[in-house]
Order: sequence, then C-alpha cells, then structure tokens
Amino acid sequence: MKPVIVSGLKPSGELHIGNYLGMLKQAVELQDSNKYRCFYFIADYHALTQRYNPKEKSEEIYRMAVDALAMGLDPKKSVIFIQSHVTEHANLTWILNTITPVGKLQGMIEYKEKLSEGQAPNTGLLDYPVLMAADILLYKAEFVPVGEDQRQHIELTREIARTFNDRFGGTFKEPKAVHTKSLRIMSLDNPLKKMSKSIPAGCLYLADSPKTIREKIKRAVTDSLTTIDYDPEKRPAISNLVLIYSEFSALSISKVVKNFKGIEYGKFKDDLADLIIKTLKPFQERRAKLIKNKQLVMKTLAEGDKSATLVAQKTMKEVAKKVGLI
Repeated sequence: MKPVIVSGLKPSGELHIGNYLGMLKQAVELQDSNKYRCFYFIADYHALTQRYNPKEKSEEIYRMAVDALAMGLDPKKSVIFIQSHVTEHANLTWILNTITPVGKLQGMIEYKEKLSEGQAPNTGLLDYPVLMAADILLYKAEFVPVGEDQRQHIELTREIARTFNDRFGGTFKEPKAVHTKSLRIMSLDNPLKKMSKSIPAGCLYLADSPKTIREKIKRAVTDSLTTIDYDPEKRPAISNLVLIYSEFSALSISKVVKNFKGIEYGKFKDDLADLIIKTLKPFQERRAKLIKNKQLVMKTLAEGDKSATLVAQKTMKEVAKKVGLI
C-alpha cells in the first residue's frame, strides 16, 4: 500500500504565478511520481474565516477546482474532492477540539499574524489548525506537502494525533511534512513586497492573456543598472525577474544570468514574457474548456467526494468507537 499524502487548495481569488510555481506545480509532481496515494481537496471551509460575498465564494470554489484540473491534477491518479462535501471533516474536527488546548491555538503564529493585520478574531480563525489536523488525520496521511510557514500546523497535528492515541488507543499516524520549495515571488511593481492577487498591477495571474502578460512584464520595475544579475538584497527587482525565468525554464539562476550576459533589459523581458506565455498556454487552453463544462467538472468532483467519503467514514467509525459514541 502506497503511503498517503494529503493537501488542500484554498479558494480565495484568482491564482497567480506564485501559486503555480509553489503548491500547484509541486502537487502535480507528487501525484505523477507514483510514490503516494494522493488526496487533494478544495478547502472551502478554510476559506470562510474572512468576510466574503457568498456568490463570489461559490465562483471561487468552482474556479479553484477548474484550475487544479487544468494544471494537471488527474482524477485517475489522485482523489480530488471538495472539503465540505465530506461531512466527516467537520465531525472529526469537533472530536479533536475536545483534546486540543485553547492556549495552543492562541499561540499559533498565523493566527497572531492575522489578528495583527486587522482580521476579526472569529472562532473559525482560531480553530483553523484543528480543522487542518482533521483534514490530514481523517485519511491517516503519512505525509503532508507544506511550505516552511505551515510547519507549526503540522507539529500541532502530530501533537493532536499523539494525544488522541495516548488517551483512546492507537488510531492515527503522526504525519511528516514534505517540505515543498519555498518561493518568494515578489510583486512586479514593488520587489520588496510579495506578489499578491490583491495588487493586480504587480501580479501575473494564471488567466492573464498573452497581451496582458507582455504588458505587465514590460512595465515591471528593474533598476538603474543595465546588467542581468541575481542579488536579492542589492538588486531585488531584476533578481525577482531572474528567479521567475529560472523557475519557468527549469534552468539554474546562474545559468540564466550567464545566458543573458550583455543582454539589455528590454530583450530579457521579451524573452521572459515569451517563456511564461508558452508555459501557461496548455493550462489556459484546458482551463478555457473546463470552465465552460461545469457538468464534467462537477461529475469529476462528485466521484472524488465519493471516494474520499468511503475512506473518511471508515476512519470516523473507528474514532467514534474509540471515544465511546454509539
């Protein structure tokens, strides 16, 4: 039996190239490695902790599913489903809540960061890590792909699993983090800030047209020098563009710098735009077809929901018996 890997994709606005180069691209690589049994879900419950427009949210959930499928997540290789369609996620969260100290949740770095940014401290935001633990433990995952910023959540999940096992008997595996490549793709108009979907001028969305991509890359800030180089501290703007080129081309940063030695910024930007457009073209073509074929997308998700539910129900039956429910 292959080890299980679980990961969620939170639907919150249009995806950009940072999302592509980070979780999405690596999720496909993990799936295609044929080393794991992969469960990938649209984390719609996780997307409800901030104020939102319900109609927009439903559209975001659908687009996230479309983007995941267009990017290459394959229902023949992975179980792809919507979190809220598998009610056991919420059921297990409640049981895990009863063994999770409130102080642990209040001390989570991401929770404190959200509050410092002005987000209202609702219970869902506080309880986010317990739901995340349930997402993982429900499928008895051995591995979870995460960036460095999510390491604390995995450690809490391991603690919760350990506490449950100690109190009620061996049930859950303590999952290990599979550290994905941690990329900081910066804004095209301000290389000191991370690329954000909330700042369109500095963001390359996966759905941007070739014309828009060319315009944004052309307007991307550089510096007063004329050489292509990589030094994020001293030359953050051109370094960001070199990093993007490296990730899209699969060439090392040093190779990119060498290949563009003596080349002017204008030519480099043209080549970078060509590379991004070419790389995203298959995704955009698949996306355009899928977004119009809602019946196919929802059928695919329904099949994933069914497969995930079978596993989740088996786990919850075991958990209910262990904790004394009848």
